[in-house]
Amino acid sequence: MASTPIDIPALLKRIPLFSELSAADIERIGRYTRDRHIARGEVLFQRGDQPHGFYFVVSGQVKLAFSSPQGTEKVVEIIGPMQSFGEAVMFMNKPYPVFAEALTETALIHVGQAVVSELIDQDSSFAHKLLAGMSIRLHSLVQDVETYSLRSSIQRVIGYLLQVADSDSPCEIDLPTSKQVIASRLNLTPETLSRIFHDLSESGLISVHGKHITLHDPARLARYQA
Repeated sequence: MASTPIDIPALLKRIPLFSELSAADIERIGRYTRDRHIARGEVLFQRGDQPHGFYFVVSGQVKLAFSSPQGTEKVVEIIGPMQSFGEAVMFMNKPYPVFAEALTETALIHVGQAVVSELIDQDSSFAHKLLAGMSIRLHSLVQDVETYSLRSSIQRVIGYLLQVADSDSPCEIDLPTSKQVIASRLNLTPETLSRIFHDLSESGLISVHGKHITLHDPARLARYQA
């Protein structure tokens, strides 16, 4: 597919992990950074592949997922623009526990492990920021487990819609990916997600037209109990 050249140094400065580094350090990291353009459905890496750095999404979306022994797919995380992934795994000396697949045409950069290790050795504050970033990611995953364990199916869907909308006023949103992927992310079957959308529509809280959803009253939606 056609690709637009990526300004790697400018993007590196936008990565929170690198935000306070000097221009010289950014230039050095740039020498260990490569850009990638992948088509929708293309696999970036497979479960079991050995990591050699981490990724930062410039545009598009990447899903991190794994397949169960029964052949069903579980989406662990959806990575969007200006988000990074793979930082923790590259230090574990273990293969990826998930595969990464582009949900849309995606542009990203790959930062090599060697230069990150060098920065850790020379700058303790950089190491602290790296640990802080990974701790935030871990906290988010723990929250996900809590959500799946304690919230009902409809509460999970409502929470997701309100998160995407990020508004207390009536609004319209476009789902960022397919309903099947969203269902897997919320630990639901596609059939359950469709049923919940139908029930919320029947209650007059939302209107659904494909991936386009109108939230008629987000505050009332937040209070809704099935």
